[in-house]
Amino acid sequence: MKKIYVLLLLLLLPMASMVAQEAKFKAVFTLNFIRYIGWPDQSLQGDFVIGVVRNREVADWLRDQSAGKKFGFQDIVVREYRSIEEIEACQVIFVSSAINIRNSSEVLIEKARQTNSLIVSEAEGATAHGAAINFVIRDGVLKFELHKGNAAWMGLQFSSRLEGMAAAINL
Repeated sequence: MKKIYVLLLLLLLPMASMVAQEAKFKAVFTLNFIRYIGWPDQSLQGDFVIGVVRNREVADWLRDQSAGKKFGFQDIVVREYRSIEEIEACQVIFVSSAINIRNSSEVLIEKARQTNSLIVSEAEGATAHGAAINFVIRDGVLKFELHKGNAAWMGLQFSSRLEGMAAAINL
């Protein structure tokens, strides 16, 4: 019986490692995205806040990667939220795939519009529900898609360099 548990553990370890690596990549990408966005002046006041809804791994990697760093003159602050309703005053809102973005899109968009927030998600089809950037897996590789209309609706603009790196661009 112990052999079966050891075998299962050995089989699950690579999967856990892949999930951790994916969270790390999403955090690094998210931090890099902010440099390729045209932000309204009000977004460049106070701390630069990245809110993460129900993804502790991404939040932890964001904290690790941004520790002691600034975006321009702003300190980067990472906040975690259990639900979209809890979100307040973030420049970036990272929405986990654990959240049904379709059912929460009205509240999410309203929260984002209040502070010109960039919505980053990780659920297939999320750009149809307000996300400006959405992580996707294509051919086994982590990529991202952009939705220029959703970004513009929040008062944000993508740089041409960011558009050049995207797997897909929706207008």
